Amino acid sequence: MPLSPFGKTLGLTSALAIFAAFPALAEMNFNRIASFATPANMAEGEDLARASSAEIISASEDGMTLVYTDSPLGVIGLVDITDPAAPKPLGNIEVGGEPTTAVFIGAQIFAGVNTSESFTNPSGKLVTVDPATKAITAECDIGGQPDAVAKAPDGSFLAIAIENERDEDAGDGGLPQMPAGYVVKLPVVNGAADCAAQTRIDLTGLAEIGPEDPEPEYVDVNANGEIVVTLQENNHIVVIAADGSIASHFSAGEVEVSGIDTRRDGRLDFSETKGAVPREPDAIAWIDGDHFAMANEGDWNGGTRTWSIFRKDGTLVWDSGNTLERAIAEIGHYPEHRSHTKGVELESVKFDTFDGVPMAFVASERASVIAVYDLTDPAAPVLRQLLPSGVSPEGIATLPARNLLVTANEVDLREDGLAPAHVMIYARSEAPAAYPMLTSAGSDPLIGWGALSGLTAGAEPGQLYAVSDSVYGAMPRIYTIDATQTPARITAALDITRGGDAAQKLDIEGIAPDGNGGFWLASEGRSDRLIPHAIYNVNDKGEITQEIALPEAILPQEIRFGFEGITVSGDWLWMAVQREWKDDPKGMVKLLAYNTAEETWGAVHYPLDTPAEGAWMGLSEITLHGDWAYIVERDNQIADKAMTKKLYRVPAAALQPAELGGTLPVVSKELVRDFLPDLAVLNGYTVDKVEGFAIDAAGTGWVVTDNDGVADSSGETLFWSIGSVE
Repeated sequence: MPLSPFGKTLGLTSALAIFAAFPALAEMNFNRIASFATPANMAEGEDLARASSAEIISASEDGMTLVYTDSPLGVIGLVDITDPAAPKPLGNIEVGGEPTTAVFIGAQIFAGVNTSESFTNPSGKLVTVDPATKAITAECDIGGQPDAVAKAPDGSFLAIAIENERDEDAGDGGLPQMPAGYVVKLPVVNGAADCAAQTRIDLTGLAEIGPEDPEPEYVDVNANGEIVVTLQENNHIVVIAADGSIASHFSAGEVEVSGIDTRRDGRLDFSETKGAVPREPDAIAWIDGDHFAMANEGDWNGGTRTWSIFRKDGTLVWDSGNTLERAIAEIGHYPEHRSHTKGVELESVKFDTFDGVPMAFVASERASVIAVYDLTDPAAPVLRQLLPSGVSPEGIATLPARNLLVTANEVDLREDGLAPAHVMIYARSEAPAAYPMLTSAGSDPLIGWGALSGLTAGAEPGQLYAVSDSVYGAMPRIYTIDATQTPARITAALDITRGGDAAQKLDIEGIAPDGNGGFWLASEGRSDRLIPHAIYNVNDKGEITQEIALPEAILPQEIRFGFEGITVSGDWLWMAVQREWKDDPKGMVKLLAYNTAEETWGAVHYPLDTPAEGAWMGLSEITLHGDWAYIVERDNQIADKAMTKKLYRVPAAALQPAELGGTLPVVSKELVRDFLPDLAVLNGYTVDKVEGFAIDAAGTGWVVTDNDGVADSSGETLFWSIGSVE
């Protein structure tokens, strides 16, 4: 049986669970093949600093063109995917308001556009766009604020959810807030919307919650011409017959979910229960003529972190319960900062059939993943994959004829120096699943993890230890990784304690074995948050046995950016300081040293690469191996701005610490590896934080990235080997 690093056997049940969690490894898999940043569609001379977005997405009938809505810019964006691995910008088209959904019928695009003056005076239109000329060829007044637009499978009509959404800041943010919403059914004849023939289907008086104020959120149409619509805030589902009458309607119900994390407290604790709350579904998708799936995002009064399958008569067929949220936690994508509200927040769902296999695709807005399910038996869906996405996936498009899956990821973080919004493209093939690269699947109890900030090697080949940073400040831990498996497995977690309680005021960024069964830990520190720069020694039980503070002589020189790695050389501990402190020459950072026998300090200077304009350069790891000290150097840039993510080495003989306060010797460095090609292996945007590097007992180098605890991040953790470094 596989062993945990602290001697605990995983057991047959857990070992089988590891295999069952990723059964698609031996089957057809989706892997991301390209990412398209929405600013690429902005015109030359346009203010590229303006926020952009990719919210709802769909494909042309030939599968060669994508259209997505970009509400911040008031445009729809077009992408050429003739070569899906190399998407090309086709530009943006202004639509005279805020686009909410756009779909192709024939050669035309039909987009719902919100033109509302206010919540109490909503208005909207359906515009017809010729993508060849990028001209609006027709407009229909649809009387209110449109949210979702769906087309009949045969292209004969459009169904539009007129939400007339509530003002969340008015009163208690609940219902009713008039005017009421409704559904528009709009015929499409010879490729043109027949505005005069539109019908408005009244939904008032159906729901138990706010019956006078239905707020249709999402619609879908089946092959029989039936429309299903979610009333999210009303927690209600309505099925509209082909003739426009109400065929059935029912409450979406309530769910109590256990085995989840319900508190925003800097811990990952999946032992709690969320009492019965309304599902409040957002997206909905027909599976067949009798079943549909819905993502229970929640809103003002609920949110269960689940997705469900219902029959159209209101019979619940299946509910995911805690299973998807826990699977997301296993791959390090759980957004702990959302625990007190809606957790992973499942928002979108899409159904399609690939090579005869019925599949559901469920998007988690806050965890930034797409779950892929086999729906061969709608009463027992099977989770096949969890795909990495951009930040906050909202829309999903499927192209089974081309074996493609596409997501629209709406959040643009460029204003904060982070990633833009992206469209991401996945291909289905026999290639093994590339993601996750690291998982805690099979752990019992479930090991939640993320924000891995330091890495070191154990005594056996493929045995590694990692730490996470202050994102989980109430739960500092040392994780054991078995890198001999694919994906690599987190098999144990050791809590770091002080006086019997979880240690506080730590920002652990480095780890190294102490030779006695315990570890040396480097805490970066933040003086503005009363987190000290310090070195800690913990025993094999995780108890802090020694704390070493910075010497008084250097404290006046410190800044927020402190220790980012620690390694051991005899009696000396060496710490990489991330950025220049006040007493450092420009372009130089300290490799700070502490002698544990003599209790003395020293340092050398390390020369940084020159950063690009507007960027900074710093260190994020140090590890000694043989005759060399290996150091990770990186800039703070992300996506297309990332320039420097590198591994250098310094002769160990050059690490001769000089006394602090004087002139420090400058070490020389040589390049070992440029990590940028490695960071492109998943075909997403380049992440900024390569934070862990270790060389295992077999001489193999391992690298891990920090996902920032999924806050303002896609949540992706890359973990890989660079091969032998002997």
